[in-house]
Amino acid sequence: MEHRSPVRFIMRTSSLLLPLLSLLLGCTPDPGVETGIVWDCVIPTGEEPDFSDRVGCWDDFGALASLPLDASIPGASSVKTVIDRSDGDSLYFQNSERYPIHWNFAWANLSGDGLPLVPDLGQFNTTEYYSPSRRFLLGAVTFYEEPDVWAYEIAPYDTADADMITAAYRLIRDNAYFGSELYFHPSSESVEARVPNLGSDVKIITTDELFAGITFQPLNLGCSMGTIGFYESDGVENVSSREIVVLDAVPNDISVVSGIITATWQTPLSHINVLSQNRGTPNMALRDAWDQEELRALEGKWAELCVEAMDWRVREVTQEEADAWWDEFKPDPLDVSAMDLSVTDLRDDAEILDLDTYNLDDAITAAVPAFGGKATHYGGMAIIGDAVPHPPAFVVPVYYYNQHMEQAGLYPVAEKMLADPDFLADAATRRTMLEELQQAIKDAPIDPDFYAMLSAKLEADYPDTRMRFRSSTNAEDLNGFNGAGLYDSESAELGDSSDPVDQAVKNVWSSLWSYRAYEEREYYSIPHTDIGMALLCHHSFTDEEANGVAITANIYDTTGMEPAFYINVQAGEDSVVQPDAGVTSDVFLYYYDMPGQPVVYLAHSSLIPEGETVLSSAQTYALGTALSAIHSQFYEVYGGDGFYGMDVEFKFDDDWDDDPDDEPQLWVKQARPYPGWGG
Repeated sequence: MEHRSPVRFIMRTSSLLLPLLSLLLGCTPDPGVETGIVWDCVIPTGEEPDFSDRVGCWDDFGALASLPLDASIPGASSVKTVIDRSDGDSLYFQNSERYPIHWNFAWANLSGDGLPLVPDLGQFNTTEYYSPSRRFLLGAVTFYEEPDVWAYEIAPYDTADADMITAAYRLIRDNAYFGSELYFHPSSESVEARVPNLGSDVKIITTDELFAGITFQPLNLGCSMGTIGFYESDGVENVSSREIVVLDAVPNDISVVSGIITATWQTPLSHINVLSQNRGTPNMALRDAWDQEELRALEGKWAELCVEAMDWRVREVTQEEADAWWDEFKPDPLDVSAMDLSVTDLRDDAEILDLDTYNLDDAITAAVPAFGGKATHYGGMAIIGDAVPHPPAFVVPVYYYNQHMEQAGLYPVAEKMLADPDFLADAATRRTMLEELQQAIKDAPIDPDFYAMLSAKLEADYPDTRMRFRSSTNAEDLNGFNGAGLYDSESAELGDSSDPVDQAVKNVWSSLWSYRAYEEREYYSIPHTDIGMALLCHHSFTDEEANGVAITANIYDTTGMEPAFYINVQAGEDSVVQPDAGVTSDVFLYYYDMPGQPVVYLAHSSLIPEGETVLSSAQTYALGTALSAIHSQFYEVYGGDGFYGMDVEFKFDDDWDDDPDDEPQLWVKQARPYPGWGG
C-alpha cells in the first residue's frame, strides 16, 4: 500500500466532513455559482493551512491568498495552484503567503514520503515550466476586484500546451465555488497563441478586457497631507508644495507637490511618477477623479491622502495636523557634492570614468562633481561594449557653466534673489524672478576661448553634424535624487545661424534655474549655488522610427521572483513620458532571461494600426540584450540587497548614415538608477 503523509490524507478526506465542520467552526457557506450546488467553507475559521484541495468560500480563498507577484493590474489577490500529475492529478491550492513561489511549496509538501523527490530550484524551473513531460501543472487563480473577475493564469514563459491548460482549468473550476465564473487569462503573446486549441468550455478574458474594468491605478504608494486643489493639466505653473493636486489629465511636468491624482491613466515611467517616487509622495490615477464627490467635497481643505496597492483613501485633517506631519516627514537635506572646477578639458565618453584609480562605484562618485550625473553614467555605459550601441559623445565639464556665471556677474544676482522675502513667499513672483535670471544667462556673452575650443572639437570629431546638448548637473540622475525632466536639452549645428551652438549651450545652462528645478532642489534643501551644469554632447536624432524608456527590472515585482524588463515605447518621435492627451504607447514586460523570451503587453500604441507593435521581434531582442548588459554593468554600484533597476532611454533611428536601405538601429541615450516602485 502506498504511504501517504497524515496531513495530505486528512486534507483529501476532509470533504466528507465539511458541511458539519462548517457549522461547528463558524464558517459561512457561500452559495455556489453553479445551479443546484451549495459550497461550504473547508478551512476552519482562523486557520491558515499549507494548502487545500478545494476552495469552498471566500474565506477559504482569503486564508490562502497573497498579493500576486505581478501587480500590473491593481486590486488583485492570488492563490497559486499545483496539480501533481504523478499522483493522480492531485490539486493543491497552496498558501501563497507562506509559499510565495511554486517550488517553495512543492519542496516542503510534495517531495518524498511516497512521492518523487522535488529537485533544486534551477532544475525545477527548467522542467516544470518547459518540459512536455513535466510532473506538475503550475498556475494561479487571481481575483481582480474592480472588474469582479476570477482568472486562471500560468506564467508568461510557461510552455504548457493547450491540453495541459485545459485540464488544469477544468480541475480548478470543478473544485472551487467560483468555478462557473472562472476565466483563463493568457498572460503573454506566446500563451495567447495556444488559446485557439483550448477546450471549448474554457472561457477567455484578455488583458485589455481586464484593464477596461479598472478605475484605480496605484503608481507610488504612501500617505501625505496637504490642501486638495483641482487643476487642469496645462495650468499647474504655480502649484504649491503643500498641495495634493487633482488633475484632469497627466501634465507634461509639475513642480513639487504633496500628492498627485490624475483622471487619466499614467505610465509608470512618466516624469511625474518618477519624480513622485524620488520624492516619496503618493501618486495615483482614478478615472473619475475630476468629478469624484469625496475629493470635490475636500477642495481647498486640508486632507490626508493614502495610496495603497489595493485601494486609496482620503480624509479631512486640520492645518495643525498637516503642519505637524510636514515637520516630521519633510525630507532631510540631500548632501550633494559641490562642483569640481579642476577639470577643464572636453572629455570623450569612454574617458569620463577613472577606472585605473577607482572601482566603478568610486569612479562614478569622483566624476559626478565635474561631469554631472547624466554624463557620468553615460561614461559607465559607453565602456560596456558592442551590446550597448550608443552615440559617440563628449562632455563639457561644469567648469564652463561656473565660468559663465562668474564672468557675467550672475552669482550675486542669484544670491540676492534667493534671499528676497517676496521671492520666498510668492510662487508667481518666484517664477518671474527665476525667468529673469535665466534670460540674463542666455544674454551674457560666452567666453571666446571656450567657444573656440568647443568649435574646434565639433569641427574635428563631428563635422557637419547637428548636435544635441544635454543637461548634466551634479544634482541629477543620482541614486536618491533622479531629477527626471528638471532641465532642458537643445539641438544646434556649427555654422547654422538659425540654431547657433553658443546659444544652445547657454539655453541649457539657464535651465538650471527653471522654476521646476528650483522647487525640486528646495524641497531637498539643496544649496542652489552649489549646483553646476555640465553638457553631454552627441549627434541629434532627426529621423526616429521609435523612442522609449525601459527599466532593467520588473517594476511590478520588487521581490525579483518574476524578473523581466519593463519597456515603454512609441512610434516616431512622440514622447512616451509626456504624451499628448489620448495618446497611448506600447507597454510590455520582456522576460529576456526566460526560455522563449515571452513578451507580455500591458498597453498598445494608438499611433499604429491595431494588431501591430512598435518594435519588431529583432528590435526587441536587441533592446533586451542592451538592457541586460546595462543591468549587469551597474549592479555592483546599485544592486545592493533590495529592488534594483536602471532607467534607460533609447531610440531606433534609420537616418544615422543616410543609407535608406539600412534597418533602424538601436541607440541607447541614457542609463541612470531607477528610484524604485512603492512607498
